[in-house]
Amino acid sequence: LILCHFFKRCTSRAALSLLAYCYFQIQEFSNAADCYEQLIQIHPEVDDYKLYHAQSLYKACMYSEAMKATFLIDNPAYQTKVLKLQAAIKYGEEDLSGAKSLVEQQPSEDPDTEINLGCLLYKEGHYEDACKKFTTAMQVVGYKPDLTYNIALCYYSMKQYAPALKYIAEIIERGIREHPELSVGMTTEGIDVRSVGNTLVLHETALIEAFNLKGAIEYQLKNCKFRTNLLHCVSLQELDPVTLHNQALMNMDSKPTEGFEKLQFLLQQNPFPPETFGNLLLLYCKYEYFDLAADVLAENAHLTYKFLTPYLYEFLDAMITCQTAPEEAFRKFDEMAGKLTEQLRKLTKQVQEARHNRDDEAVKKAVNEYDDALEKYIPVLMAQARIYWNLENYQMVEKIFRKSVEFCNEHDVWKLNVAHVLFMQENKYKEAIGFYEPIVKKHYDNILNVSAIVLANLCVSYIMTSQNEEAEELMRKIEKEEEQVAYDDPEKKIYHLCIVNLVIGTLYCAKGNYEFGISRVIKSLEPYNKKLGTDTWYYAKRCFLSLLENMAKHMIMLRDTVVQECIQFLEHCEIYGKNVLAVIEQPLEEQRLHTGRNTVTYQARLLKSLIYEIIGWNQ
Repeated sequence: LILCHFFKRCTSRAALSLLAYCYFQIQEFSNAADCYEQLIQIHPEVDDYKLYHAQSLYKACMYSEAMKATFLIDNPAYQTKVLKLQAAIKYGEEDLSGAKSLVEQQPSEDPDTEINLGCLLYKEGHYEDACKKFTTAMQVVGYKPDLTYNIALCYYSMKQYAPALKYIAEIIERGIREHPELSVGMTTEGIDVRSVGNTLVLHETALIEAFNLKGAIEYQLKNCKFRTNLLHCVSLQELDPVTLHNQALMNMDSKPTEGFEKLQFLLQQNPFPPETFGNLLLLYCKYEYFDLAADVLAENAHLTYKFLTPYLYEFLDAMITCQTAPEEAFRKFDEMAGKLTEQLRKLTKQVQEARHNRDDEAVKKAVNEYDDALEKYIPVLMAQARIYWNLENYQMVEKIFRKSVEFCNEHDVWKLNVAHVLFMQENKYKEAIGFYEPIVKKHYDNILNVSAIVLANLCVSYIMTSQNEEAEELMRKIEKEEEQVAYDDPEKKIYHLCIVNLVIGTLYCAKGNYEFGISRVIKSLEPYNKKLGTDTWYYAKRCFLSLLENMAKHMIMLRDTVVQECIQFLEHCEIYGKNVLAVIEQPLEEQRLHTGRNTVTYQARLLKSLIYEIIGWNQ
């Protein structure tokens, strides 16, 4: 730091030039620009410094300053380089027409011209044409990591994940082979690999971009087992904005507080990944922080038009409106749904016409557009249905779903939610089975991939329609798979069969058969060290609270042996529940629950004391 301070104050051309070069290599572009500015003042005749100064400003996202700096270079020998830099600046400013006019002034035989046109086509959403441009350029210049990444990105945007992964694999393999000093793919469990720094070499390999894109594809394919080893070669302090953004999203379920902190931090940076703004707002809505979402929208009106599509803005606006004016929100969702259904009908017609004309390209294009429109329609439909779901008006929810059957009858999310709403009506278990069964059968060979609550609801539906054999067969299948997992990984906790039994026990308690229901609940949590968790405790304590309420009202009487069984169960929960949270707190709550009280142990003691009080043991 002392040397840097000294070099900056000195007038030595060699020292300043070296310092500027070093700053540029370690990505500190603002400092590099300062050094080159001093060099220009000392040696105004050197045009290289003027170009490097403009490049540093561009890299620092100081676009207007960079453009002004390019105007100071009047040497004809630098014209092509200046034009390329000016086009890049316009591209960074999202002035695509300005960038295009500058690119078209460049020599057509220059491969960079083809690449730049490809970038412009990609930005305009013409992914296939962009891919062709990048492929043509690669045939001329040979393998380049950034160019290979561009091709992979085009395939990803076209949802052609197999070729995208092929190009990504090539980037990673070459990066590992040609740059062993980066230690990518050479991680050892329990040992932290040294940081290699956020260097220009690392960026030139396109490894960061490749791993991020691979992560995005695995995320889309719902491959939860995917773990990128990228972070082992870049320390947390050196993470680039895209990696930080993706890390926040991928770990949101397990570390939501950290995820929000990372996205909020990114929003204060310039630049930040364009998806950050929309994703932060959507996650606020998902976790029901609607006031925060409204505040962020109000405070960042200038970002709204730049980073939110009209569809996303309307959706977020309706979601926020739900909290204060549900009827108005329903109307907004209805308008959105109307536009999207009209679009879906037009696209359906286009698909039919293209198939009739045997135009495969047109079919492919129309089907992709239809899928995109459907992915927009489903969240609107679910948000609309949720308004009535929260009011427990399940018949109205079913009515909304039936109106959408024309487009959604093959969509898994739609089928799952139809099953749930039929199940909740308590007189449509047979219909619910018709929707739950295909979901379970689809994953029957890996049944633990199915949500535990889906399996539980299907079992209950079987029982309520006197299909006990089917329920038992399903439970045997779950038990068999859990035993296999326990054999492969003895330390792993699995709650599927436990939750199924808890839900069945809850059903019997709700029907008034507390002795059988509570007995089922107790047995489901054995062994406690494997089965006692926050979710399983939630189901168990609900049954006990219902039991205690009815005992306090003298509506039921339990045999002494059952009471003793309950007390023994709660004592076991005291022992094994010391480190088990009773409630998972919302990530951004200002007032935290008392750590000593937010445990299963504390709540089990509380329930035990209530039992003693009701049976008069302490009198």
